[in-house]
Amino acid sequence: MEQQKPYRVLLYYKYVHIDDHEQFAREHLAFCKELGLRGRVLVAEEGINGTVSGTVEQTQIYMDTLHKDPRFADMVFKIDEADGHAFKKMFVRPRKELVTFRLEEDINPNELTGKRLSPKEFYEMLQRDDVVVLDGRNTYEYDLGHFRGAIRPDVESFREFPQWIKENFTQYKDKKVLTYCTGGIRCEKLSGLLLREGFKEVYQLNGGIVTYGKDPEVKGQFFDGKCYVFDERISVPINQVEHVIVSKCYYCGKPEDRYVNCANPECNRQHFCCEECEHKYKRSCSKECREHKRNRYVLEMEAKQRDQEKQNSEVGAGV
Repeated sequence: MEQQKPYRVLLYYKYVHIDDHEQFAREHLAFCKELGLRGRVLVAEEGINGTVSGTVEQTQIYMDTLHKDPRFADMVFKIDEADGHAFKKMFVRPRKELVTFRLEEDINPNELTGKRLSPKEFYEMLQRDDVVVLDGRNTYEYDLGHFRGAIRPDVESFREFPQWIKENFTQYKDKKVLTYCTGGIRCEKLSGLLLREGFKEVYQLNGGIVTYGKDPEVKGQFFDGKCYVFDERISVPINQVEHVIVSKCYYCGKPEDRYVNCANPECNRQHFCCEECEHKYKRSCSKECREHKRNRYVLEMEAKQRDQEKQNSEVGAGV
């Protein structure tokens, strides 16, 4: 039997009213730091959304404590085993919205949202001819991995969805629309927006891609590529039956699902890059970035060279 890893990563959200969410955020940050957790938690008047990492014991105390709060008693935690922390620090930030739509009239998922589908129900509907599948994430998330046949929304942030739907998606109003996102929180509002815009049948993948990938019956089938996650792991595998790489190296064009940030700290563009091209192009997305005076790849290589020279000199001196 495979041994349990020493750390866990928790992904969770709950739309529920929180009085004085700014005070709650301050107290929650102190609680997380006292436990020794690391991660990113957003708190708004409409609820909580977070990803945290810690030891098995720390994360268990965290879940048990939140479940004792009546507001979060039924909150679902998606759990991934890990070898270590998935974050460097712990942040708890108050926000106006958990996911930023900036609508004149906000959507309350507890009042208006699409019908939730289990992984098995979603899997079955994916195979129907009378459905259209809409990815509820950003372009860079879609490009790493997505459900087969899903529409790629040309949006770089969630707040762009309302306008994009009006301009590019209204022709599907009479279709059955399946929506999905990483953990489910964005689709709670996206599906509600579609219903408000006059779409007749709107469904959402309950628990998101992460839950879909863990379902023992579905096993992540029909999801190609990997799922983008907002921590140091960058991506997690979903399809347990077959792994299809859908992305290509930015430089040479061969299949590659390895995301890197441009070495120019003023650019930081995230792009797919194979290991060979990372060294050939100094992990930089353009000639200007390669020549930047603070290019991180160049500085890293220079530091490695200095360390090697120091080791060689110490060996030569018999230290």
